[in-house]
Amino acid sequence: MNAVETSAVPFLPLSASRFAAFLNAVEAVLQWFGALILAVLLVLVLTSVTLRYVFGSGLIWSEELAIWLNVLLVAIGAPLAATSALAMRLDVVVRFLPASLQRLARLVADGIAIDAGLILALGGADVVAGIGGTSTVLGLPEWLRYACFAAGGALTAFMLFGKTLVEDGLTRAATVLVIGLALYVASYHLHLAPLDTPSLAAGIAAAIGILLGAPLPHTLLAGVALATPFGALLPEPALVQNTVVGVSKFLLLAIPFFLLAGGLLTEGGLADRMVRFAATLVGHLRGGLAQTALVSSVMFSGASGSSIANAAFGAKVMVPALVAHGYTLPRAAAIIAATAMLDNIIPPSIAFLILASATNLSVGSLLVGGFVAGGLLALALGIGIYITSRNERPARARASGGERIRAFISSLPAIGLGVVVVVGIRFGVVTTTEASALAVAYALIICLALRSLNGHTLAATFRQAAGEAAAVGLLIGTAAPFAFLLAIDRVSDAVTSVVTLFGGGALGVMLLSNIVLLIAGLFLDIGAAILLLGPLLLPAAVLAGIDPIQFGVILTVNLMIHGLTPPLGILVYVASGVSGARPAQVFREVTPLLLALLGALAVMCVGAAILAQPVRP
Repeated sequence: MNAVETSAVPFLPLSASRFAAFLNAVEAVLQWFGALILAVLLVLVLTSVTLRYVFGSGLIWSEELAIWLNVLLVAIGAPLAATSALAMRLDVVVRFLPASLQRLARLVADGIAIDAGLILALGGADVVAGIGGTSTVLGLPEWLRYACFAAGGALTAFMLFGKTLVEDGLTRAATVLVIGLALYVASYHLHLAPLDTPSLAAGIAAAIGILLGAPLPHTLLAGVALATPFGALLPEPALVQNTVVGVSKFLLLAIPFFLLAGGLLTEGGLADRMVRFAATLVGHLRGGLAQTALVSSVMFSGASGSSIANAAFGAKVMVPALVAHGYTLPRAAAIIAATAMLDNIIPPSIAFLILASATNLSVGSLLVGGFVAGGLLALALGIGIYITSRNERPARARASGGERIRAFISSLPAIGLGVVVVVGIRFGVVTTTEASALAVAYALIICLALRSLNGHTLAATFRQAAGEAAAVGLLIGTAAPFAFLLAIDRVSDAVTSVVTLFGGGALGVMLLSNIVLLIAGLFLDIGAAILLLGPLLLPAAVLAGIDPIQFGVILTVNLMIHGLTPPLGILVYVASGVSGARPAQVFREVTPLLLALLGALAVMCVGAAILAQPVRP
């Protein structure tokens, strides 16, 4: 046992065990606070929708208040995104290092996170001290939004230091703090030879942080700050302002609501009904149980919008059934990981929401494009499963018409959720955020009517959705200053010039863009890649005459496929972690399905190039 665990914590009048309990209590309070904010947001948006469409009136301050509450939700999620299971630490490379180098990498990674916390805390404090004015509708002082992030940053640094102190001792905790302070001082007090494109320094710094396993949002923030010594024109207060502005969008409220709706359907047992209906449709085919997993994923996509949620659900529900039916554990996990990628393609899709927030593309049009792309990808996976299932017997005898009708009626409540959301958005009945709130209300009413949820499960679902939404929101916010720096350096113009150099035709643009995406997707988180590469590649595609919606869908499909590729392969790791399979074996087993998806991607790219209308100068 570590000496710190049995002695008093230095500088604090309590034992290490009590200090650890205190830190855990702080995390729990943040989770409950996030759940409360999410509940208030839900009530606020639903009230506004009801007043507008039922009574013909509205709350003129509801949208602005919702945005401010979402900012608060993301700010309090900053510590959780660095210290809890929500931390987006891509530590695949670190795992291959010797134990001594792994410990060193962890020190530097935590130091980077502390640096980001200090940037938010001190930069936010500078903004609070210097900004004036009040919000347009609420009349609240503008500094409140930045004070939330300042507090979140300070709490992030404190929580990281405290957890390291409890788990590893004072020496390592002090080392992490010194590394964080050194990075912070270097960012704003070190002056080196300026670069023509300071964003290059930011990219290199962020890449190093990612490889070392630092939390992704904090890495992006620290990377931009470390570009300052190389001439980047983004001082600390401006960096924090960009981060806050990045999350101050009403559209982004749809993310926590869709996550909550998917969680309610899963916990309420409605997802199980979709599995039973899928089995009646395809269970009698060769590889019928794997085909059932595919059809279930297609239907669950219309309710969840989160591939990670689908992978976790499938690994818990379908993998044991697949293994019991004769599938090897790695192959069963590979099937679940591959089919889960459809969730961020078939509407509603959180990936499309992120893309729309970064590029201003129409959410409704992206969702329609997602239907077409999702159908093609599902067909490709179905063919891949059929070809590779020579030795797997059907899951069941062919279902009768009556069985299928009864299973369909049982699954209607879950299927209806996706229909309500997409139809409402596509035909302009409600906004994307309003549709996502209605999706939660729909799921709540159905689950309560069926008595499939209790108070404990409901509270846990709210806490989980709030935490996940805060982590995604923080990533979007910290990607904003990075994207701003890329815009200042005119990187998108450089990308367009390179594409033009190689011909500039639609097919050439599609080929080069996909090469860039396939390479970047090996090392970047899917959300970060969408936020950073979408605005860079889209202008070149538009210049070549490619429909921007088609290109946006293809970009998302390309990056979602990387949920199955090493070294990051997040969907493989989720399916492996839940099922207990070894990731290396799952990566090997998923290869045939990955090839099928790449074939579908190629068909989409050729189709977009053929339909392109060249832009005349």
